[in-house]
Amino acid sequence: MDTIASLFSFITTPVSWVIVQFHSVYGKIFGPDTGWAWGLSIVSLVILIRICLIPLFVKQIKATRAMQTLQPEMKKIQERYKSDKQRQSEEMMKLYKETGTNPLSSCLPILAQSPFFFALYHVLNGIATGKTIGVIDDQLLASARKAHIFGAPLAAKFTDSADKVAQLGATLTDVRVVTAIMIVMMSASQFYTQRQLMTKNVDTTVKTPFMQQQKMLMYVFPVMFAVFGINFPVGVLVYWLTTNVWTMGQQMYVIHNNPTPGSKAQAAYLERLTKHVTHHGKTRRRSERTIIKAIVTKGRDRNEFERKFINALNKAGLAAQTDGTVVQSDNAAAAQTVAEDGTPTTGAAAPKRQQPKRQSKSQRQSGTAKPAGSGTPTSLSKSDEPEDAKPESAAKKTTSQPGSGSRSKAQSGQRKGPQRPKSPSKK
Repeated sequence: MDTIASLFSFITTPVSWVIVQFHSVYGKIFGPDTGWAWGLSIVSLVILIRICLIPLFVKQIKATRAMQTLQPEMKKIQERYKSDKQRQSEEMMKLYKETGTNPLSSCLPILAQSPFFFALYHVLNGIATGKTIGVIDDQLLASARKAHIFGAPLAAKFTDSADKVAQLGATLTDVRVVTAIMIVMMSASQFYTQRQLMTKNVDTTVKTPFMQQQKMLMYVFPVMFAVFGINFPVGVLVYWLTTNVWTMGQQMYVIHNNPTPGSKAQAAYLERLTKHVTHHGKTRRRSERTIIKAIVTKGRDRNEFERKFINALNKAGLAAQTDGTVVQSDNAAAAQTVAEDGTPTTGAAAPKRQQPKRQSKSQRQSGTAKPAGSGTPTSLSKSDEPEDAKPESAAKKTTSQPGSGSRSKAQSGQRKGPQRPKSPSKK
């Protein structure tokens, strides 16, 4: 570990300078030789570093979501070229290039923290061995060696011997109890952060090897922290515990306000957003407008939770706009909703087509019909007679002709009946 830390010695001086500056501030409050002054200096160093790494954290979120989107395509490539590993790697790199994604982007915050981590380890190791390093002179070195956090010196380790711990002015029991508690807290915070990501902020509609890999890391990382933590000084444990707590809080904020599409966190967020928008009739924050704009832009590609959100707004008489705003709908009754398959359907208040009523058997036999909406029966008039009927055959008009009966029955809705009479033959 000393060899690795020495590789980052170029950043040791800036890290030691930042710690000394924070120590000069906290030393005036808690005393220069107290563990609070030196411990809070390390905590402030972590906060400063993580604030500077926020842009990398945003890139990490985008890269992780892009990788989740590509998982189905990656799985197809693996199955297609499972016997040719070289071709499989080439197709993967081609896919990354076409989509503009980088698998290493999700590791950027950890990689960016490594120089500061090893530089801090190098500084604390110098304090433990009594060597000045960076801007820490003999006076600051003596002050740091006196600093204890709950009875454990900053430079003490879990694996240190009793004699070495005694030289730092502490007992082996105090050091091991404090370091054990901090290692457990560090591993627990890492496990909770990864578990929160897997259970709430992962697209549940996509089952890919990437999810299995993340689930495995949920158990591997805490074990790694527990194994390597016994070799870390107390000051490094303070650093790593602080950065884990920061990561956990930062991820909770992202899950609550900008969840992954298709995840359980998105369902909970859209439910809260629905209540907020329907109560106020508009969006208040820029983040809300950004998410609504993304949902409207998707169109038919919306997932189940997003379709429910649009339907809930339409039922409340609201309409989501392409710029992310929400306005009152002019015709809420005729507002469109989105079905489960993504197709738009008209509202429940739209008028339905009425089918004509089926007539009874007696009405069909008597030759009378009741039109819809009228209570008076109708009968055939003289206009129903054939136009070629001769005027001199008056007696034939009064008697029922073969064609008239069949025609009246056909108009009254009878499906079967006598055929149309043939024209009279010429003599």
